[in-house]
Amino acid sequence: MSGFVEKPEPIQVPGLVHLHTGKVRELYRNEAGDLVMVASDRISAYDWVLPTEIPDKGRVLTQLSLWWFDQLADLLPHHVLSTDLPAGAPADWAGRTLVCKSLNMVPVECVARGYLTGSGLAEYDQSRTVCGLALPEGLVDGSELPAPIFTPATKAAVGDHDENVSYEEVARQVGAETAAQLRQATLAAYSRARDIARDRGILLADTKFEFGFDGETLVIADEVLTPDSSRFWPAEQWEPGRAQPSYDKQFVRDWLTSAESGWDRKSEQPPPPLPQQVVDATRAKYVEAYERLTGTAWS
Repeated sequence: MSGFVEKPEPIQVPGLVHLHTGKVRELYRNEAGDLVMVASDRISAYDWVLPTEIPDKGRVLTQLSLWWFDQLADLLPHHVLSTDLPAGAPADWAGRTLVCKSLNMVPVECVARGYLTGSGLAEYDQSRTVCGLALPEGLVDGSELPAPIFTPATKAAVGDHDENVSYEEVARQVGAETAAQLRQATLAAYSRARDIARDRGILLADTKFEFGFDGETLVIADEVLTPDSSRFWPAEQWEPGRAQPSYDKQFVRDWLTSAESGWDRKSEQPPPPLPQQVVDATRAKYVEAYERLTGTAWS
């Protein structure tokens, strides 16, 4: 069992129809037919959306995504139409709300990896492959790959794991032409972002993108290159052969699996609330990632 510890009641706003509650975002449709995405401060770990929020997290994700959309604009169009608050929306939505073009979404998580870790490392240790792609011998946790690879996954419902699939399976699901577009766009966006991040002392280990079609045009959607969708590592601490320090929710994962939390991950019991020191340390990591990448102080 997994999912929400306490599923929130969506805020109702005149003129907006609530469509979906995700792990982090609430999705609405406005009267013009556009999507309105609101990033909450919710945080998930081990397939659970936790009962404790991380202050400013939704704003950091939204503002960082907007910054990255600008960095990628000459490579790919994005779905953002406006950051204006809908009439009647609560003041708390400021800075965390995007009005977006409604797209025909492609049901594939488009993952690019430049370094070996996570589920890619687990597969490599068994078969010397990731998503069916053969890799050289001798790689360890944190190794840089010879070249970035496209390792797609099928999208899962809240509480379920995304499942890594081969490129050939993606081509069967969405067609060979779309699969080729997805791979090219994913690797181009990853390579651009990797170089930008490296210039700022951060390694982009891997990331996932979501795409949709606006007519015949492939458009990048959802969030991009945030600590929720990416693994960012401080370059000065990179040391292959061990787990790397990371700008993400590792403080949350570490506490949940510690004796202090008293939580058994293998049980069907939901995880407990987070202590304040874990909340503060996690917020600081999200803010630090924003500031290091954008060169702008968080306010």
